[in-house]
Amino acid sequence: MSNAASSPLPLRPRIHVLATGGTIAGAHTGGAPGSYRSATLSIETLVGAVPQIAEMADLALEQVAQVGSQDMDDALWLELARRAGAALAPPGVAGLVITHGTDTMEETAYFLSLAVKTTKPMVLVGAMRPANAISADGPMNLYNAIAVACDPGATSQGALVVANDEIHHARAVSKTNTTQVGTFHSINQGLAGLVNQGRVHWFGPAGTQHTLASEFSADARSTLPRVEIVFAHAGMDRTLIDAAVAAGAEGIVIAGVGSGNLHALARTAAAEAAAKGICIVRASRTGGGMVERSVEVDDDRFGFVAAGDLNPQKARVLLKLALTRTHSPALIQEMFDRY
Repeated sequence: MSNAASSPLPLRPRIHVLATGGTIAGAHTGGAPGSYRSATLSIETLVGAVPQIAEMADLALEQVAQVGSQDMDDALWLELARRAGAALAPPGVAGLVITHGTDTMEETAYFLSLAVKTTKPMVLVGAMRPANAISADGPMNLYNAIAVACDPGATSQGALVVANDEIHHARAVSKTNTTQVGTFHSINQGLAGLVNQGRVHWFGPAGTQHTLASEFSADARSTLPRVEIVFAHAGMDRTLIDAAVAAGAEGIVIAGVGSGNLHALARTAAAEAAAKGICIVRASRTGGGMVERSVEVDDDRFGFVAAGDLNPQKARVLLKLALTRTHSPALIQEMFDRY
């Protein structure tokens, strides 16, 4: 028998978990097949269902909200950004995991990636099936999310989304299916990496500015500017654009046809709104590709901003933050090019 002292076990990384509800915390309540109620289970219950997490990380648990993500709003975004910054501030905290509903997870992730100043991992995770469903995906998603937050490769990546053994950058990811567990895709940029039962494999960093390189902040803000999304379609007129202006919108994102185009009547209304100082951003309803500046639509003439490859919901997030800094279309276009 050796008399040499055994090496001490390595300390487990300390990961802070912020819970907001969603399907990952949902449960079947009877009734029609597939029916369930989201945001019913506590974060303690979710973590308790995956005892293997205790072998990987030392967790601090905090229930920030208990909502389905369809009910996410500006006030909760701002509170979540502040709680995320506070949770990551202590030197002993290695990373952050946020449980969240999948419906608006991509928007929350992008907002946090722009509004939280940190190099530490921020990982959002949810589920497509409630916790007591057959083959619930939440437990493995949560386990993998903790693994990613513990991994040094997640440092300086901005916010990430983990689901279905995949890692996505916040800016790139979109929900693409109503029910399938493989709902998340990063259509234009591709995956940030893969995570297989806690084993993490990285493909590449985010290609745009975020976190410490972002000029935006949630600190000292209680509201965000009002920005509406108007969905373009055949036969579109000016009604919805005029309604958004009348409702007090400071910005309007057009979910345009093709490469961000819109009917001539709607374009006239958008140009009139832009002349009044309301920022108009052209995005695309197609789900992929680029909206280039002044290709089919003369953005310089009309005073519009081109969204690039941001989908309409992500363009709305960035525009809300951009309008806290400036109302200049030229400067906001520069922000869309950087972020």
